[in-house]
Amino acid sequence: MVILSALLLISVQVWAQDWRPVRGGIPFGISGMALIKQQSNTLDFLIVHDNKKPNQTRLAIISIKGKNQPEYFSLNWPDKIELPIDLEALTSVPEKTKFSFIALSSSGKAYYIRLNPVTKTVLVIKEFNLPGIIQGNNFEGFGLQNIDGKIVAIWGHRGEGEQPATIFWGMFDLAKYEITLAGSANLKVPFPSGNVRHISDIKIDPIGIVYITSASDAGDDGPFQSAVYIAGYLGFHDNKIVWRQNSQLVPLYRSEYHKIEAMELVPGAEGGVIVGTDDENLGSYVYIVGGSN
Repeated sequence: MVILSALLLISVQVWAQDWRPVRGGIPFGISGMALIKQQSNTLDFLIVHDNKKPNQTRLAIISIKGKNQPEYFSLNWPDKIELPIDLEALTSVPEKTKFSFIALSSSGKAYYIRLNPVTKTVLVIKEFNLPGIIQGNNFEGFGLQNIDGKIVAIWGHRGEGEQPATIFWGMFDLAKYEITLAGSANLKVPFPSGNVRHISDIKIDPIGIVYITSASDAGDDGPFQSAVYIAGYLGFHDNKIVWRQNSQLVPLYRSEYHKIEAMELVPGAEGGVIVGTDDENLGSYVYIVGGSN
């Protein structure tokens, strides 16, 4: 019995070390994340919270140094800009100016922001809406990527249960802060089942591979389930943007304990698919899929 108890304790400790706690409580769930910078053994991320009340944080920085627990720095939303409601996604902007991001609310309103990582201040450059929004859309993922010298945008309506998610894609005009819708497709994941949000985040890599996370939520105390998939490929053919959907979705990673709502793709030896959670009453965690943890 002593040996069994020791083994159980060790397994719990190992599991806990893999998933790194960020902050406790509903207001600190991570609903979107994007890499700020990567140096030596440190990863800094901008994150968004899906808060709706005036006195709650919308943006924060988390810093992961080696094997240490993440450091958390709350950011103030600019005073003269109306507080966003329910931020659900975040992506970096692939352009020459560093530290530029777009945060997206569940309603489809986007905020083009610039971060000063030294002073930890945020400037809202532009507010705009996604194209083609229809009643009932609930957006939980958004990504930008430079592919063949063009800025491609991809975003997702989450879907729920038997209702599929919808992936949208188009071109982003940096000068006009405008997205032109090029197409859409429905998608359902095999896991989780039940009360599943088929897309809880979406990102695209430099060659057009599209990653998604999916999550189920049985209530503020869980239980939660999540998975990471490659949903398909977005590229150009005859100068037109083309979507090729993965017809056989393979879970690259799954969790039986956490609700993954944020993801970032980090290249290099210290990188991996970084995921963040919104575990409601249980707070937020981060995990490096493919990392050394």
